[in-house]
Order: sequence, then C-alpha cells, then structure tokens
Amino acid sequence: MPTFQAPRGTADRLPAEQKYWRYIEAHAADVARRFGYGRIDSPMFEDAGLFVRGVGEGTDIVEKEMYVFEDRGGDLLTLRAEGTAPVCRAYLQHGLHNGPQPVRLYYLCPVFRYERPQAGRFRQHHQFGVEAIGDPDPSVDAEVIELAWTLMHDIGLQDITLFTNSIGDANCRPEYIAALQSYYEKSAGHLCPDCRGRLERNPLRLLDCKVATCRALGEEAPKSVECLCADCQTHWDRVQSYLAAIGVPNRVDHRLVRGLDYYTRTVFEIQPAVEGAQSTICGGGRYDALMEQLGGRPTPGIGFGSGIERLALNLQRAAAPVPDEPSPRYLIATIGAGARVAGVGLAHRLRAAGVGAILANGGRALRGQMRQASALGVDAVLILGDDEVRDGTVAVRNMASSSQDVLPLEQFVRDAAGVSPS
Repeated sequence: MPTFQAPRGTADRLPAEQKYWRYIEAHAADVARRFGYGRIDSPMFEDAGLFVRGVGEGTDIVEKEMYVFEDRGGDLLTLRAEGTAPVCRAYLQHGLHNGPQPVRLYYLCPVFRYERPQAGRFRQHHQFGVEAIGDPDPSVDAEVIELAWTLMHDIGLQDITLFTNSIGDANCRPEYIAALQSYYEKSAGHLCPDCRGRLERNPLRLLDCKVATCRALGEEAPKSVECLCADCQTHWDRVQSYLAAIGVPNRVDHRLVRGLDYYTRTVFEIQPAVEGAQSTICGGGRYDALMEQLGGRPTPGIGFGSGIERLALNLQRAAAPVPDEPSPRYLIATIGAGARVAGVGLAHRLRAAGVGAILANGGRALRGQMRQASALGVDAVLILGDDEVRDGTVAVRNMASSSQDVLPLEQFVRDAAGVSPS
C-alpha cells in the first residue's frame, strides 16, 4: 500500500525549521506594533467575487491560480488568494471608516494559489502583511515602506534593495497605457504567448514578464513616471522626499508594476542580492480605487505582503543568527519502578510552575537516559532512585560541567520555579 505524501506545492514545517518561522513572526508583530498597527485575522475562504472584483479579471491570480469551489449551499467560494482584499472587505463590513484614520492593520495568514511551486513559494504559502486604510497622504506611503524596510533589517537581512515606481492613477494611466500599447505593438511578434494576450487585456503586465525577450523589450518601454499627471507627480515627489528624510534608499524601476489590478500611484518591492525571477521578498503599493471596486465609497489605502517562506529561505542563505527555540531545562532520569512514579510527579510539578521538563524514556538504564539528555540538549538531568525517593532528595547533574549535587527535593523545586519559601 503506498504511503501518503503532502500535496504538491505544500510543505510540512518540522520542529528544526520552526525557529525561523517563530523568529520572523515575532519580529513582524513587534515591528507592526511599534508603528501602531493592530492585528486582524480574516477567514481562510471568501466569496469568489471578492477577488475577481478586487484583484482583477485579467490577472494571473484570477485566471489561473485561485482555488475556487462551490459549497453545499451553492455559494461560490475561494481560498484566500491574497491578503489585501479580505482586509478591505472587513474594513467595509465592520464600519472601520467611523474610527480614526488611517486604520492600521497587520496580518499573518496562509495564502493559496495554484501555480508552479518555486523556491520559497508554494501553493499554500504564508504572508505577513500590513494595510493602512483611509489616508491619501504620501507620508503614509513612506511609513508603510519604512515598516517593511525596518522588518527586513531587524530580522537580519542587510544586503537588500528597495525598488519603487509610480504607475499613476485613473487620470494619467490611460495615456501611459496607450503609449505602452503603441510601443509593444511594433514588436508583437517577439512577445511570449501570455504577453500577446496581455497587450490588449492588461498592458501593464507586459513590463512584469520574466521571459527574456519580453524583459529586453521592457528595458526600452515608455516609463510611467514620465506620464504622470500633476497630482500624481506631486505625490511621487513627496514620497521620494520622505524616504530620503528617513534614510531609506531606493532605486526607481520603471518595469515595476506589481501583478494586481488594484494598484495606483506608489508601488514597491524589496529584493535580496540573490539573483532570480522569484527573488522578491516583499511587495506592495497604494490601492486608492479598491474600496469603490468592492462597493464602498472612495477610500485610499496602501499596504504590502511578505512571504514568510522566502524570508526564512533568505535567512538561511545569509546564515543569519536566528536563535534556537527554547528547549526543556531538565530531563528526569529514574532508576526503579518506585522512582518512576516519583519522576512523573516531579515532571508535573515543574511544568505546573512554568519550568520545562521531560521524563526520560522508560525502561532504559541510566546511561541510556543520559545519552537521551545529551541528544536533547537539556541543562541538567534530575536523577531519582530509591535512595532519593526515601530521603526526599534529587540528584542534579549539570550537563555542561558534569558536576553533580544532591539537593532536598522541595528546595530544588522552589529554586527552579523561582519561588521564595514562605
């Protein structure tokens, strides 16, 4: 009978890998709170129309990658395909516009996309993201970018580059798209099959193609920052001045458009020094028209998403000093059936006091229990035999120095738990 495997594009996170995840999540939550962002958790699945309307019908996510299913009630649902649209839906549903603006939110959640598995990207992957909703000021753009930049440095990723661009808004983008189409139509025969379809349906995505011939054409394509209207130009100039004021360096990349239809004006990505089409570790931008697309009143917003798998992969590549997960302090070794009962009781008392302790495997000789302690990396072994049980003591062997002391059991438990005698 064949054994089961994890579905393609998914991965088990074993205990040895958990330290990277817990490290990233802890730093992400800490940085978000320092910037004034509160946590939000949205459902794992949503109405399929939320992503079709918000993300855009012509995007790869909607056309190729969403996990869509009909439930028993006949509703068409989609596993969460990205993080922004659900947060915006929650903003509208719960009347968050009635509170102080902008509403600053962050999330840690799984995201599901049916795509070819890649390094650091799976069909089920995980994101840390933030959204600042309700303020159009370019200082909020700089704040969100600074938050992302701070997180990358806080977790130990130093050799990174911030890329920025402005793709305009509904006022100036039509002129830019017309210029793009005119440019690419002259070389349509050199475009990949996907880009031939994008030429009419979603011209901005031509700039984002990773096929070599399309990328080469993109180098000489018209630049969006050269087609901005007066308001978008002012916004863009101020974002750049604010980033300079806080010392966040960035490179303008005219090919940077991001892959979702809802973006307007500022877009950005952070990439590590490692080369590759899938090297982006953080990306986002402004989405001032999204709320209207979802049925709300005009409400500006900006945010980003960062894949935890990719962050963990880059931490390992950079050999960043990520601390190990805490392990139990003590292993309790017992000699004899009576001592085993006492060992179970001692383990219980230590755990109840908040002290990590595990009981050694039953049936092993003391030498085997000591080998288990070495493999687990505990600080000390607590040895209980018939003599210790009779005398109310415990032998404490320090694993680092190999020294051993016999202590009164009650005194040891109080000291281990940090409890002063009454």
